[in-house]
Amino acid sequence: MASFKIEGGHKLNGTITPQGAKNEVLQILCAVLLTPEKVIVNNVPDIIDVNKLIFILGELGVKVEKLSKNSYSFQADDLNLEYLESEDFKRDGSSLRGSIMIVGPLLARFGKGYIPRPGGDKIGRRRLDTHFEGFIRLGAKFRYNKEEYFYGVEADELFGTDMLLDEASVTGTANILMASVLATGTTSIYNAACEPYIQQLCKMLNSMGAKISGVGSNLLIIEGVKNLGGCEHRVLPDMIEIGSWIGVAVMTRSELTIKDVSWENLGQIPNVFRKLGIKFEKRGDDIYIPEQESYEIQNYIDGSVLTVSDAPWPGFTPDLLSIVLVIATQAKGTVLIHQKMFESRLFFVDKLIDMGAKVILCDPHRATVIGHNFESALKATKMTSPDIRAGISLLIAALSANGTSVINNIEQIDRGYENIEARLKSIGAKIERIER
Repeated sequence: MASFKIEGGHKLNGTITPQGAKNEVLQILCAVLLTPEKVIVNNVPDIIDVNKLIFILGELGVKVEKLSKNSYSFQADDLNLEYLESEDFKRDGSSLRGSIMIVGPLLARFGKGYIPRPGGDKIGRRRLDTHFEGFIRLGAKFRYNKEEYFYGVEADELFGTDMLLDEASVTGTANILMASVLATGTTSIYNAACEPYIQQLCKMLNSMGAKISGVGSNLLIIEGVKNLGGCEHRVLPDMIEIGSWIGVAVMTRSELTIKDVSWENLGQIPNVFRKLGIKFEKRGDDIYIPEQESYEIQNYIDGSVLTVSDAPWPGFTPDLLSIVLVIATQAKGTVLIHQKMFESRLFFVDKLIDMGAKVILCDPHRATVIGHNFESALKATKMTSPDIRAGISLLIAALSANGTSVINNIEQIDRGYENIEARLKSIGAKIERIER
């Protein structure tokens, strides 16, 4: 188990290029199973979760070739489907939540898909009903082994249908979408997630020969086709990492440029950071953040306290609420953070309170943050990363704190952030990885 040792209180300066989007690439990699032809994927981040999925694809028989640092070729022309029912797969698949998205492509192309109960962040219950209800609507039979926590769906043929999803699940939409593209007839998915990641998946599938309309809306229409071909796809920059780097700049009162951010795909993110009083400029497709000694949270026009809450796209992404909460600890003013989607994601605030932050955890979903306005710096401490987003938030807090902090369980951070300590060092951070 590794740890980070961080000497806080230093100003940073420089340029950062964000990695490819973790939440997009997990979908894209599963989609290579839909065709026997070669698929090239560019801007693939070198992170634990992605590498685990690439490993699973390789064990399944996909021919994987690394073309360059962040580019891969995949060809699923000779799969070992017996792996899906092996003890090895039960172990490998259960360590990664994104593995659930292999089920839709396998069901569509081979008539069966299996998955152990997937792992991932410990941020509360994340049910899979939406995925399997969608497969059942397409004509699949569902089975579940309670003793082994093992799910399966099987079908001789899938048939297009109209469905209304019970929630706008991103992974659920992706999975059902991938199952639908090879179904007989036309499928409509209403209340579909419409995040840029889903839009990217639709664009990729259409380039492979799928017929998907309504891309970018919450009503997707899929006209089934007989087969799909190969393609080349480039993954978007990771909007969550972009928000994280804004947090690094603001909390360390540093000047930073974030390159090639794909502004048109950032949604509410710039607006929310501006409401926190953060100044930044759009320079081409870059974000320039000037050195800022203080920032003041805006109230609503009637004077009431600002609430920052998550919502399905085009609402604010839940993955950045932890970052917003940390940034607010040194703002001027007060903000209510309302995390609606996951009941355990705010539990890391006790570490911030230990560091001297003024945070009131109202309940598992809401926290009120009273900012210090940098009049009282956070204090260094020893802490443990509970999940990816809390982990990076604690790292940002440590970079701004007086003294030397230690963060344990940094494998959680490595799951979502590529080579984070080297990139922080490149802009002047005092951070060291300690292997135990």
